[in-house]
Amino acid sequence: MSKIAIFPGTFDPFTLGHLSLVERGLRLFDGIIAAIGVNTGKKSIFTAEQRLEMISRLFRDNPKVRVKTYSGMTADFAKAEGAGFILRGIRSTGDFEYEKSIADVNREISGLETVILFTDTEYSYISSSIVRELWIHGKSIDKFVPENLHINEYK
Repeated sequence: MSKIAIFPGTFDPFTLGHLSLVERGLRLFDGIIAAIGVNTGKKSIFTAEQRLEMISRLFRDNPKVRVKTYSGMTADFAKAEGAGFILRGIRSTGDFEYEKSIADVNREISGLETVILFTDTEYSYISSSIVRELWIHGKSIDKFVPENLHINEYK
């Protein structure tokens, strides 16, 4: 049985912290699906299509990483994709409490196991929310996102 993990998030934008988690997760799993959650109630700076394009381009040379969009429950999407795991990263104790609750529910309703990786120290202060705020105010975000994400093409 292959070990496939869903790495869910809005990825608005996809940061160096996200990239690090995918790269580290590939040492644990046969494949990872970067699952872009589409939440119409959440204000995004990039459309779901733009995020799909950016992240797909980032991993285009890695057949072990697929990128897809989804709406609805993450557990339902994971099951539909044949994934047995959810990969998540945490930066702080606050993240831990939140992620533990979600992991418990996902295991209860679907049997999915959540694997949590601690964010690399060098990226622990980076969040998509902060990067979004910098972007909105015209500040450079180049040191927070992967260079080959080509994010500046979407200005």
